This record gives sequence, structure tokens and C-alpha cells, in this order.
Amino acid sequence: MAETVKLITPIDGTVYAERPIASDKAIDAAVESAKHAQGQWAQTSIAERGRFCLAALEALLAMNDEIVPEIAWQMGRPVRYGGEKGGVEERTRYMVKIAEQALAPILENDRPGFRRYIKHVPLGVVMVIAPWNYPYLTAVNTIIPALMAGNSVILKHAAQTLLVGERFAQAFEKAGLPKGVFQNIVLGHAQTEKLLGSGRIDHVNFTGSVGGGRAIEKAAAGTFMTLGLELGGKDPAYVLPDVNLDHAVANLVDGAFFNSGQCCCGIERIYVHEKVYDRFVDGFVDLTKQYVVGNPLEEATTMGPMAQTRFAELIREQKAEALRKGAKAHVNMNVANDKAGSPYLAPEVLTNVDHQMSVMREESFGPIVGIMKVRNDEEAVALMNDSPYGLTASLWTTDTDHAALIGDQIETGTVFMNRCDYIDPALVWTGVKDTGKGAAMSAIGYGNLTRPKSYHLREEI
Repeated sequence: MAETVKLITPIDGTVYAERPIASDKAIDAAVESAKHAQGQWAQTSIAERGRFCLAALEALLAMNDEIVPEIAWQMGRPVRYGGEKGGVEERTRYMVKIAEQALAPILENDRPGFRRYIKHVPLGVVMVIAPWNYPYLTAVNTIIPALMAGNSVILKHAAQTLLVGERFAQAFEKAGLPKGVFQNIVLGHAQTEKLLGSGRIDHVNFTGSVGGGRAIEKAAAGTFMTLGLELGGKDPAYVLPDVNLDHAVANLVDGAFFNSGQCCCGIERIYVHEKVYDRFVDGFVDLTKQYVVGNPLEEATTMGPMAQTRFAELIREQKAEALRKGAKAHVNMNVANDKAGSPYLAPEVLTNVDHQMSVMREESFGPIVGIMKVRNDEEAVALMNDSPYGLTASLWTTDTDHAALIGDQIETGTVFMNRCDYIDPALVWTGVKDTGKGAAMSAIGYGNLTRPKSYHLREEI
């Protein structure tokens, strides 16, 4: 009997979906199909590729009423938020729109008698290993630009969100995409590592843990494939004394707790200038207490369970350690099923925290946030940089020039001002330190999914 992957829903702990893992023969067939299809796909015009991608987008959007409850069943996000269609559409349409310009040859015309230019040519077969936390958004970040650049794509989605890969496959099939250009495949860890080490994949994009990123690098060692890795994060916010306090509170509470805190660029630690600290904490705690934790299929629920029980247990451990070391918990919400062994977890706000506590140093990826008082910019910047991660950092102030100057000092991939937890497809999405390497979105993202090829043609002899 074939080995299977089981999707355990966090709603009630039952098996929501089960799929067989691909056989070695099926994997070989998928790779051969991708390689064969890619050659013809690369000869297809960018405009025509765009028509296929936009048709697939429309097909995906048409499924949204079915997709929204599927997301809730798979990873626990409440149905009231309507899925991920807004971001998927924004990113897809933008990356299709800029493709002609981003992929246009670079011309060098300063030498008469020569035709000299650099083309952006596709890498070949691109593998996307997508995570469960934003299962459509994280996947579309690479799938669409990879296809627009002329690559074929093999998607291996997280076991927690098995059905997402199938939805993408259905959308591309409805769009009439040529066979083999996009494929969804179910793999185990050992099979994934074997495939990456085979030399038959030309680029892999992985979003996940630091440990997972290291395993990807190890598996790909010696193949010389290119890598895009978005790994861990511990994204900070700094609230300055000239802040619009109500705006900052509302947006930072959402940035910390949306999706039960399971966001790559969610706010995990907040540094607040002493002049506004007390008022900020009071407002932040009051708003956090308004969350309704429960069954994500119910419209009243604003925070569902975490995707897996083990993720909730990590948050419970971080909170307990912080309290032992002197932190103060402000919310202490009474939530049904919030107990050891359950993925249901109330949001928590901690003060009297420091960087000796894991909640301020290690990735939480859950509904908990620590708030520290700081005296000045220098102290805030030092604390923001005191981390092995660097994906985003947000600054809350009315002085744009000041924010830009502070941003220059922060070790991060993106600097936000008066917003957080958002990907602008016109700006490159990247990280530093243990957050990984590579880039997605924007014209720079296309550079990661192509290779430069020079043409030096002498016309006069």
C-alpha cells in the first residue's frame, strides 16, 4: 500500500484529507514532463504567458467560496477574513504587468559594427516548496514570476495545506496551460531531498524554518542550483514619541495577532519610547482583549486555533519561561480549549521582558508579543538588531525623514513606516542573516528566476 500524507485539521483533530506520496516513477515522470514542456514554454511570448497566468488567476478567484472554508479546515484561519484572494490577485497582476519590461534585454549600443546585449533567460525547472501559513500567497510569489520568466514549475505544498496545490493545478488546467508547465506533487521529506540532490532541478524556492532552509542547502549541495530561501523571523516595531497612537495600536495589534500570529513578517517584539509607553501598552492590551478565539468556521471568531498543537505548546513554553523570569502577562484571557495538548490559544501581551527571554529572541510564530520601554533611538536600534533574523522592521512616527535615517541602521530586508505585515509586489521581498537569501517580487525578483546570457555579435568583418 502506498505511503500517504495525512492532513490533521486543527479544528477538531480529525483527518481532513489524505493523499498518497508520489512514487519514484511518478517523480521521474513529473521532472521529465517539466523539462520537456519548459523548452516550448520558453519560446512562448511573454504576452501569451501572461494570458495563461491571468486566466489561471480568474479560475482561482472563482473557487474562493470553496477555498475559504478549506483554509479554515486546513490551518485554522477564520472564514470571516475571506481567504487570500486580494493579495493573490494584486501580486499576480503586478508581476504579469511588469514582466515585459523586467525581462527585456539590456542593450549596449556604443560600438558601431557590433550588436551587444544581455538577455534574461529562464533557469529551467523551478521547484516551489510552499508553507502552510499563507498557503496561496507564499506559493504565488514564485509560481507566477517563474512561469512569466519562461520556467516550468513543480509545486510541493506543505502537508498541512495539501489541498492548496490541487487548487493551483485545477486553476492552471482550466486556463489551458500546456501540459507539464505546472505540476503539483505530493512528496515526503526524503523524496524532496533526493530530488533536490539529483541535479534535475534548476532552482528551488523554499519558505519555512531555518532548519528547513539548512536541509534544503545541504540537499542541493554540489548541484549548483540557485536558491531562494525565506526562513525565520522575529520582526520588531519601534514606537516613537511623535506617533499617532491610535493608528499604531490598531495596526500593531493586527500585525501581531492576525492569523494567530502565524505570519512570516508578523510583529513579535515591540519597543516603545518611554514618553508614550504607558498609554501604548494600555491601548494595546485593551484592543487585544477584544479577540474572539474559537472555531474558525464561525463568523464571530476573530482568532482560530494554531495550525498544529506543537506550535501552541511552544508559545505556552515561551510564556511560562518569561513569567518565571519576571515578565508580566496582561491579557490572561479565559478561552475554551486553551489547555495543554490543544491548538487553541489565547493571545498574550507581556511586559517587563528582556532579551534574556526566548520570547524576545527566538521565533514565536504565534499569538504572543513582548513590549519593552526604550529611552531613545539608539537603544531601540540596538535592540532591534539584537536578533539572528532580519525580514522586516516597522517604525511608528510622523517624521518620514527620521524614519528613513533610522531604517538605514536596521539590519532588515524591509523597513516599514506606519504599517507592517504586508508585501508590496513593487518592492523586493528579501531578508538578511538567518532569515535567508534570495529575493521575490518586483523586477529584482525576476532576476532570481532567470540567468543572464550575453550576446556579442560582430556585424562588420
